[in-house]
Amino acid sequence: MDDPYHFGQITAANALSDVYAMGGTPILAMNILACPIKTMAVEIFREIIKGGLSKVVEAGALLVGGHSVEDKELKYGLSVTGTVHPDQVLLNSGARVGDRLILTKPLGTGILSTAIKGQLAGADIEKQITHIMATLNRAPADAITAVRDRGYQVHACTDITGFGLLGHLHEMTIASGVKARLIKKQIPLISGCIDFVNMGIIPEGAYTNRKFYSKWLQNRGTEGEPMEMVLADPQTSGGLLIAAPPTTSEQLLKEMNSSNYPFSCRDIGEIVAGESGVIELI
Repeated sequence: MDDPYHFGQITAANALSDVYAMGGTPILAMNILACPIKTMAVEIFREIIKGGLSKVVEAGALLVGGHSVEDKELKYGLSVTGTVHPDQVLLNSGARVGDRLILTKPLGTGILSTAIKGQLAGADIEKQITHIMATLNRAPADAITAVRDRGYQVHACTDITGFGLLGHLHEMTIASGVKARLIKKQIPLISGCIDFVNMGIIPEGAYTNRKFYSKWLQNRGTEGEPMEMVLADPQTSGGLLIAAPPTTSEQLLKEMNSSNYPFSCRDIGEIVAGESGVIELI
């Protein structure tokens, strides 16, 4: 991401997501900024902080300071504190057989970022993935709170980041002692990402994820198909992955569809009985 303001926005959205994924509300945030002051203009650092602040404000939280150091490489992150009622904490370990799996953002940001770095994708794709990565997971988190307030249960939640859908779903199934079944035609993808996979435009992290998690993937289709690499694609500020009973899932989808959330939330599969940690792709 070359634009410093958007860089800050995406970083903040990614950091805030950890609180949303646990059913919490962000309250405070602190910046951590490493500045290569000998090679970059001070204005770049200002724009990064402004971008991050814009998302903290959007989340309804307060930016209460932070730390900056001189470094050879630009680094930016946020430490975020949130609150949640002890009885309402969401973990990735509560998924149960029969739960549906809801994904709230499309996959493919790692692949398309790689295409942009290789100058194979244009400004339209960069604008699209910037919008996806900079969008807070606040709306899905609010939808979860709304349906729970009406008495519906949500069993588990996590956000999709560096380990890709494959890795984070595996963590959920291992922690919950269950198996997952994904329906590939229902998984939302950013337009063009499959084409770039077929061209071999794939981030190193996707190869690493696929190599590590492939022993738990049971593909009922064509082994080695591009979709396997998309599942392993490392996401920056990806969506929430929610495990909930079918009645709750229906309510969540209705809640999201009636909001101004810009992406299509999808039911992408289910939790089934079987070997813990296994993910079946059909």
